[in-house]
Amino acid sequence: MSFSGKSTYSAGVELPEISEDVSDLVSVLSPTETPLLDLLGEPTRSVRSTLHEWIEESTAPVQANIQEINNGGNVFTLGIDHTLFRVGELCRVDPWNEVVRITAINTTTGATTVQRDVEGRGEASVVEPATLVQLSAPTLEGAAASAARFGTRRRAQNFTQIFTSTVELSGSLLAVRSLGVRDEMEFQKSHRLRELLRSLEASVINGVASDSASVGNATSPRSMRGIVSFIESNRINASATGYFDPGALDEDRLNKALRALWNNGSTNVDTIVVGGREKRAINAFISGNRKFAASTETYKDLVSTYESDFGVCRVVMSRHLPPRSALLLDSSRVEVLPLAGRSFHFKKLAPTGDSECGQVIGEYTLEVRNEAAHAFIYNLG
Repeated sequence: MSFSGKSTYSAGVELPEISEDVSDLVSVLSPTETPLLDLLGEPTRSVRSTLHEWIEESTAPVQANIQEINNGGNVFTLGIDHTLFRVGELCRVDPWNEVVRITAINTTTGATTVQRDVEGRGEASVVEPATLVQLSAPTLEGAAASAARFGTRRRAQNFTQIFTSTVELSGSLLAVRSLGVRDEMEFQKSHRLRELLRSLEASVINGVASDSASVGNATSPRSMRGIVSFIESNRINASATGYFDPGALDEDRLNKALRALWNNGSTNVDTIVVGGREKRAINAFISGNRKFAASTETYKDLVSTYESDFGVCRVVMSRHLPPRSALLLDSSRVEVLPLAGRSFHFKKLAPTGDSECGQVIGEYTLEVRNEAAHAFIYNLG
């Protein structure tokens, strides 16, 4: 016969007389990872002003783009870059693969006259665009000292940015027993800190300083520049022809960008920062070379380190990178620094009633030394 006694479902829809069963665990889903900050590590020092400055200098470039070729290939217009060269220097013209000697430089127009066929093997074909690459400056025996050369140091700067998040809890909430949380105030503080760290990483990558109120004022808070904002010399538009064929990130395009940095003298690029889409593209570099035996039970599709002729790079995936882009960094020249005494901490505020409140607060800036040592690739297909 069918069951006719009292059962759990007889208690009604809300089961009023049955003790509730709630897991004593709070499950949180939130993208709080900060892979770039983790890679850069803890700050080694702090800054002492809201305007942080550092001094940079670099050796003189060894090559210049030829803007115009005249007189049958004997006169090159170099513009301001003519100051890199001297009369008598031996240079190579790429892609002609011909060595020439500089015989005259017009310091007003930048027109540089060269002697062709120095080796006596015949003149190469004139091809544009071309680059003049400095080789050496042979010196006459017993010659007087040439004019001194020196670099000019420059100050680079960034501003500190304040990151805050408020915590306020009523006295009643602090008094009751909460499921899954032993101390509600501590839980809220740690949660807000995770969010601020996420905001700090986003600012480290994408931050910009306001042109109108860079130091801040009563209505406009100051903000720090991020890595993308700092990079000017090596901003590579992947959709523009000439650098490489437009398209998605692949090994050829990545190596051309690394080679361009190497040509410019940056030999310590050790970090590639990409989003999820570009990370999958890097993983595909090895897809055609993998072999699996019958006993293989795990399929691995992951590239965490990329080693090329131009260095060994860790591959970091960050949610905060702009879409269809990639950053190539020399991490030894990038630091996230707190203002002295202003690392992330909790500051208790005076209550205004029956509540407890405070702020998680921190103030940080970004130091990117020698921006030409890094590259930003954007508009990837």
